[in-house]
Amino acid sequence: MSKPLPEEQQAIRVRIPQKNELLGIVQQRLGGSRMRVLCLDGKERICRIPGRLRRALWVREGDVVLLEPWELGGEGKADVVYKYKSRAEVDFLKKKGYLKNLETEF
Repeated sequence: MSKPLPEEQQAIRVRIPQKNELLGIVQQRLGGSRMRVLCLDGKERICRIPGRLRRALWVREGDVVLLEPWELGGEGKADVVYKYKSRAEVDFLKKKGYLKNLETEF
């Protein structure tokens, strides 16, 4: 039997933003499935959790999320696609430079 690796040495798979996706931090819950998110590009967007993810995705203030901006809704709205669940995922994003524009307390 092999011993399990310590937490910092375990291999993790982290979802990286694709072509039209952005990273952001949840600033405020607005009720229902809506929230105010500060995005990496400096804009603040009103985001919603789509119906297919509504029961599976629980988001709180301060969470790091992956967003997909709306094509027709202007620059002020987006959908939450993914939530980074563990501290290791967020640390990986910081180490690779994806979160350098956000001053996060996560």
